[in-house]
Amino acid sequence: MQPLKEFAELSTPLIADACVRLGEPLRVAPAGILPVVAGRRVAGRALPVRHYGSVDVFLEAFGEAEPGDVLVIDNAGRVDEACIGDLAVLEAAAAGIAGVVVWGLHRDTPDLVEIGLPVFSYGRHAPGPARVDPRDPDALTTARFGEHEVTAADVVFGDDDGVVFVAAARAGAVLEAARALFRTEREQARRIRAGETLRAQTRFDAYLAGRAEDPSYTFRQHLRRIGGAIEE
Repeated sequence: MQPLKEFAELSTPLIADACVRLGEPLRVAPAGILPVVAGRRVAGRALPVRHYGSVDVFLEAFGEAEPGDVLVIDNAGRVDEACIGDLAVLEAAAAGIAGVVVWGLHRDTPDLVEIGLPVFSYGRHAPGPARVDPRDPDALTTARFGEHEVTAADVVFGDDDGVVFVAAARAGAVLEAARALFRTEREQARRIRAGETLRAQTRFDAYLAGRAEDPSYTFRQHLRRIGGAIEE
């Protein structure tokens, strides 16, 4: 599987909706994790790493990287330091890394823009770490990202709407479901532009009637029954 190629026409909202549709765990980075440069996208196997105040852990991770991997940095969501900058990102690109996703902050923003490698973070901050903490033995095997644990058994998808993590074993099915949702939504959009309202397409009056008879009847159930796609 070539994640970035297969993700080309899709989006993280579609990936998230596909996870819901398939009953997969919805593992999304905290709101606010966005690309340094709008429009940058990333998809690839996760290369997890925990940051303890020094870039040596990144350099060690690069030695184990495979082309197309996405460096997933656990900096515990800290907002008092930027844990990655231009030199580490340049080295990531030289190692074949497809992108960097940081649970924390970055710095050297103009240089990162020039380098061009997709970097996702909470935002920019001038100071780097002023600490070197003890390092756990599994610093190169697992990373926390918000409430989720990420390992090399995961695939990372990122765009302007954020970052989603999917188990690699289920990524193919999730991508297939996302493509089906994409086709349905594009057709719905085409029909709206042609003058057929979304309410008409989704038989909204029938939904309201069904809900009146059964208050537990949800719009999501209705959409699945008629083959629509809005919420997922």
